[in-house]
Amino acid sequence: MRRLVIAWGLAAASLAALAQAPVPAAPAVSLEDCLQRALEKNLDLRIARYEPLRAQTDLQAAFAGYNPALTLGGGHQYSKSGGGFSPEIGAIPATTTDEDRFEGGLSGLAPLGLQYRLQGNVSESRGKRFQPPLMLPFDSANGLASLSLAQPLLKNLWMDQTRFHIRVARNRIQYTELGLQQAIMNTVTAVEKAYYDLVSAHENVAVQEKAVELAAQSLKDTQRRREVGTVADLEVKQAEAQAASTQAALIAARSALAVQQNNLQQLITDDYAAARPMDLRPAAALGAPARVLDKQLSWGKGLRQRPDLLQARLDLERQGILLKYHYNQLFPELDLVGSYGHGAGGAGVSEFSQAFHQINRGNRPFYSYGAQLTFPLGNSGARAAYKKSKLEKEQLLLALKRLEQDIMVAIDNDINRARSSYQQVAATRAAREYAQAALEAEQIKSQAGSSILYLVLQMQRDLTAARGNEIQALAAYNKTLTQLSLDEGSTLERLGIHLELK
Repeated sequence: MRRLVIAWGLAAASLAALAQAPVPAAPAVSLEDCLQRALEKNLDLRIARYEPLRAQTDLQAAFAGYNPALTLGGGHQYSKSGGGFSPEIGAIPATTTDEDRFEGGLSGLAPLGLQYRLQGNVSESRGKRFQPPLMLPFDSANGLASLSLAQPLLKNLWMDQTRFHIRVARNRIQYTELGLQQAIMNTVTAVEKAYYDLVSAHENVAVQEKAVELAAQSLKDTQRRREVGTVADLEVKQAEAQAASTQAALIAARSALAVQQNNLQQLITDDYAAARPMDLRPAAALGAPARVLDKQLSWGKGLRQRPDLLQARLDLERQGILLKYHYNQLFPELDLVGSYGHGAGGAGVSEFSQAFHQINRGNRPFYSYGAQLTFPLGNSGARAAYKKSKLEKEQLLLALKRLEQDIMVAIDNDINRARSSYQQVAATRAAREYAQAALEAEQIKSQAGSSILYLVLQMQRDLTAARGNEIQALAAYNKTLTQLSLDEGSTLERLGIHLELK
């Protein structure tokens, strides 16, 4: 039986999507940690790992068609026959017989549809029969050992039910192994996206905390100026409103962070209740590494290694096996049959041992050979099954072509989104830098008394929005690259996760 081994490692280059940042004081988790936990504990993966094992049992069951059957038997028989009355002789005693019989056989199916049967039997009869004018005892033994063969020449020659089930079972093993690979890729992708969402939510909390800090400082400064009579009450109310608004936004950001923590926790644990108290904090900040995007190269990867596409090709292969089987069933049955063996019995053979000895000497050989033809009239059932299989194969060919097209479209869209996201990262970063510079300049003017509070508060809001937009753009870019890897089937290769099935 093949054993499933998941050997995985993550190269440093595989985590280039994550720029290094100071680790928070309290418990921090890296993307690498999350991926490892998911591979070990994700419930979807634990469920998926059973499928190849189940497929192995189907293959074992299919090979059972070649298991021989052993038959053993024996018994005793008593009979009484004849007897009566004859005018010439008078009363005629009945003949009595006691017979002991033992038999055994071994039969089964061999490759290419050959049916065989090895059998042997031996019997010993004792009794009395009337031979006028005497009642005489008799004792005799008989036996035989033979081998019978039947070889199909047409129907069931190149594809019978046993070989059909074996080939389908082998196909199924490959199919489930690819399914497990796809499940791992899906889970890994989900973990990556959830981690990026967690990082985004965590950084957004920091942004909102900074906004609260700025609003609180503006309120403090405004209240101090009101005390000296340099600002009106209206400006104090504006500062108070901004402070309250930023506090509400912070509460919402913390709630969103808790949701993302739960989403990630669900993916990396098999006991959510026990793991729930853990406060997942990312060990790295979001970055935007440049990546060479080549549509033709990505198409080649997707059409070569996507597990679902390979599964579709296995579906087509399995349908070809079924078509071949149904085609063979259209032929008549023409079997070449034959047998060979040795018998025992006759004069001087009265015991089991003598019968065995005579069989062993081979003094009474026998053999036979011939052919048998069975031609079904009409054969409409087999013809219908063959036609249906042929139509289904044509349908699968079109479905395969459609899937290949879907893969190319998905990759094309991913590349377009990745390029756009990368540009958005640059644009939002520039916007954040401009907003930061504008706020700092306006704060200097405000300290000098040449600015109004409304402009300062507005620029604080603009900076907060710009920081949030940059975070969203970074998360979108990284998630798009993750999706591109999934669509081109390179997720495990990119992360250095090795799936070995033994």
